[in-house]
Amino acid sequence: MSILSHICRSQCLYFARIIGRKTLATLCCHSYRTMSGDNSDEPTGAEASSQSTTSHIPIYESIPDELRSPKLSTSQKNNNDQDGHEGESPLLRETTKRLSRSLDYRQLEDVQKSVQKNGRYVNPWKTFKFPSKLDIMRWMTLTPDNSNVPSKQKLDQTLPILRPNKTEIERPPPSGIRITWIGHATVLVQFDGITILTDPIFSQRCSPTQLMGSKRYRDPPCTIHELPHIHAVVISHTHYDHLDVGTVRLLNARFGNSLRWFVPIGLLGWMNSMGCDNTIELDWWEENCIPEHPEVTFVFTPAQHWCRRGVADENKVLWGSWTVIGPNYKFFFGGDTGYCTVFEQIGRRFGPFDLAALPIGSYEPRWFMKSQHIDPMQAVQIHQDLKAKRSLGIHWGTFTMASEFYLEPPLKVKEALESKQLTPEEFFVLKHGETRLLFDDGMNNMD
Repeated sequence: MSILSHICRSQCLYFARIIGRKTLATLCCHSYRTMSGDNSDEPTGAEASSQSTTSHIPIYESIPDELRSPKLSTSQKNNNDQDGHEGESPLLRETTKRLSRSLDYRQLEDVQKSVQKNGRYVNPWKTFKFPSKLDIMRWMTLTPDNSNVPSKQKLDQTLPILRPNKTEIERPPPSGIRITWIGHATVLVQFDGITILTDPIFSQRCSPTQLMGSKRYRDPPCTIHELPHIHAVVISHTHYDHLDVGTVRLLNARFGNSLRWFVPIGLLGWMNSMGCDNTIELDWWEENCIPEHPEVTFVFTPAQHWCRRGVADENKVLWGSWTVIGPNYKFFFGGDTGYCTVFEQIGRRFGPFDLAALPIGSYEPRWFMKSQHIDPMQAVQIHQDLKAKRSLGIHWGTFTMASEFYLEPPLKVKEALESKQLTPEEFFVLKHGETRLLFDDGMNNMD
């Protein structure tokens, strides 16, 4: 398959995500032959030569390379030079006594590192297959929409929105993990003295413009100005339902450089263009921290997905998941992903996790979505792969992005739990704005 053909297919899928598959099908029905790639202005390039899909990096490093030379914004680099410490990061100076976690040496293994071909990242697992042009057209034109989202009055009964208790979430709990579901993949997680926001989107549409595109049918339970102080935001990938320009600007306007952004490698320039100077970009398995809280480690871990925001930037930014390790608790954020064996690697390397936030929606039809979106049964499998004690189902109940009934994901999770003889407490869902405190026993929870 040529690179040009792949680009055209991904463009079709990309715009279907933005403006809706039915709308795009109408626009495309008279120009499908042109979209196949013969007249594209995209540079063709040579087909990438075969590369090894597995690179090996050691599990344990007393002081990891990424801590010695983290990827900093331009202004941070300038500050280094002004301080007279050229070539040495302020993060290293602030955390010279900080070492990596002491891992159980029985857990040492080689892991899958990211792979690039012709400047674009690729999924190294055989479980990923990008849909063909015909698959995309079939999905847009022939697949029925079974979401059946009802009126707001009905939604207020079936998917009620709760206003978070501002006093309750004002600061992290003295013990335990507190989690609040904002909606879609946005969760507020508080533990070990820090507050984290994942893939924040507070806008009405996940689209380049608020005039068209997929519109949320459940509003955020609070505004950005009603949030508590946020220490860190983690971004899993660049799709508009996970990286929203309006939300980024509002968060940056409120918190400025007191907020640290953790993003995939390739996204630093975009973040800087938004004015977010306190940004760290990481490759898979690289780690960093918040200077004020060096005891908490942020690790960018793999996932099976893809990236795109524009016409020609397909997969120039990496995608992934996030592992956050504090002195007492461990948290995993799944972002968007298809199922692959990497979650077993993550579980062996960093598990058991106290809490995981895993996607459970946007999975139908399976013949089309399976490479990029897990279904509830696979979400429960990842829960087990990670050795998670508790998991929260996310990425559902907010935007219509696939064909399943809008209330189906939690029901399928329940069925999956029963089939694996797990309890509902182990893998749960929340209402929009609902808060839950876990492991509030005052005890150190790390193994």
